[in-house]
Amino acid sequence: MDILTEALGSMRTAYPSSVRTEGRAPWALRLPPVLGAGFHVVLYGTCWLLPLGIGNGTGNGTGEGTGTGTGRHEPIALSPGDVVFLRDGGGHILADHPDTPPVDARDCEADSAPPIGTVSLGGGGARTSLLCGNYHLDQGRPHPMVRQLPALIHLPTRHGRHPELAAAVQLLGSELENPRIGSTGIVPALIDSLLLYILRAWFEDQPAASAAGWAAALRDAAVAPALEAIHEAPATPWTVESLADRAGLSRAAFARRFTTMVGEPPMAYLTRWRMTTAARLLRESEAPLTSVAAQTGYGSEYAFAKAFKREFGLAPGGYRREARAA
Repeated sequence: MDILTEALGSMRTAYPSSVRTEGRAPWALRLPPVLGAGFHVVLYGTCWLLPLGIGNGTGNGTGEGTGTGTGRHEPIALSPGDVVFLRDGGGHILADHPDTPPVDARDCEADSAPPIGTVSLGGGGARTSLLCGNYHLDQGRPHPMVRQLPALIHLPTRHGRHPELAAAVQLLGSELENPRIGSTGIVPALIDSLLLYILRAWFEDQPAASAAGWAAALRDAAVAPALEAIHEAPATPWTVESLADRAGLSRAAFARRFTTMVGEPPMAYLTRWRMTTAARLLRESEAPLTSVAAQTGYGSEYAFAKAFKREFGLAPGGYRREARAA
């Protein structure tokens, strides 16, 4: 069971949207906050990213926090191949130099040339090419794995770092620089996959000896098997004891370890994942409520509906209707 893929899939509300940004110095672009998570890939040239009010807990992909919680952050220098991920889609500026006055992205129109549109701005100086966009993730109910990420992740891919992520960036650059037959299908698929490469790279960057939270949980000999069991079979009547037995720990030791790493007790996470699974089934399938209840570990439609309404504030049928109408 791939927990990272499952967690992101539970938050996804639509396919990513993206645009290519072509800047010629001097240039600067102010990007407003977006729903979901933002990302940038430097395809060619260099630039600066100036965070605007991004919350505490920013990181550079090495686990080192640089956020102050004040909304004031140092500009970040970006080089070819660099990837930036903004967990909450916070507003920011991209520029050839931190002092260049920005124009608002809402005032810039993209052309519609395949495989994606392009925004061009600036003067006649040095060229920078970026892929900019956002992943449409439900931030109203973020999975705790995503909630624990730094607000800003900067992943350089030079000098052999993050080879799979670097390869994805190179493929994207090639398809965007020289579109050919199939590029219209290839580029969106690569952008969609990029999110998994970004988060895999960040999780694997965390030192094993000092990793905490989900970075530790995903490779912990006791917690990881329990998470896999919950994700693979949410309908199973798991208890703290049965999960602890799989982990080879006492009930108390397992509960403490799980809660420390995951951020909530085992039974609370089990309920969260059952409700997340139920919501996804209601949105994406025509399964009757009795079937959804059975697939998420509830013995009756009544018990399931009561638990679902407590979690979402809506009865399952009402949730399904609202989701379909959105």
